[in-house]
Amino acid sequence: MIKLIIGNRGSGKTKILIDMMKEALKTSKGTVVCVDKSKKLMYDVNSAIRLVDVEQYGITGHKSFAGFILGILANNYDITDIFIDSLFKIVGRDYDKLEEFFNSINDYAKDINIVFTVSTDVSELSENVQKLAL
Repeated sequence: MIKLIIGNRGSGKTKILIDMMKEALKTSKGTVVCVDKSKKLMYDVNSAIRLVDVEQYGITGHKSFAGFILGILANNYDITDIFIDSLFKIVGRDYDKLEEFFNSINDYAKDINIVFTVSTDVSELSENVQKLAL
């Protein structure tokens, strides 16, 4: 299930994401993963959470990142939660591709909690993408 934390820059999305990771770690019976554009969350994320820096993998765009996420899921069968910070920094700010991107992931990850932070005003997003907001 995909959920979005939407807000303008500086609105506290990353703090909410970190709190959600801590809570997921308490309740998860599997692996919790955090994906970020850099290692900036290294000191904020519990060491029991797998931190993945996508900068090392040459991600370019929505399709590439969707494949990357599905690859993470294929590599580890016990992932229960994936938290992704700063979606637009990873894939670029292309609003038209968001719905297709989320659908392509959700088709294969229905039993996984996937939470993204999206830095934008909610009014910029399509109605279907807005429905994914927390």
